[in-house]
Amino acid sequence: MEYTQLGRTGLKVSRLVLGTMNFGPQTDEPTSHGILDAALDAGLNFVDTANVYGWGENKGRTEEIIGSWFAKGDG
Repeated sequence: MEYTQLGRTGLKVSRLVLGTMNFGPQTDEPTSHGILDAALDAGLNFVDTANVYGWGENKGRTEEIIGSWFAKGDG
C-alpha cells in the first residue's frame, strides 16, 4: 500500500480510500464490518464518511456501523 502525508499534520494515510456511503442503506452491518476488515488487511487506513450518508430511516446508520466496528477493537 502506498501512503501519503495528510497536509501538514504528519499523519500518513493510504492513497486508496474506502467510501462508506452504502453502509446501512445497501450494506448490512456484518457485511460492512467484513469490508472494513478487508480494507484494513490490505493496508487502507483512510475511510470516507460524510454527514449526508445514511439517508431517510438510515440517517446516521453509516457512522453507527463504523463506530461499532471500531468498538470491536480488532485492529
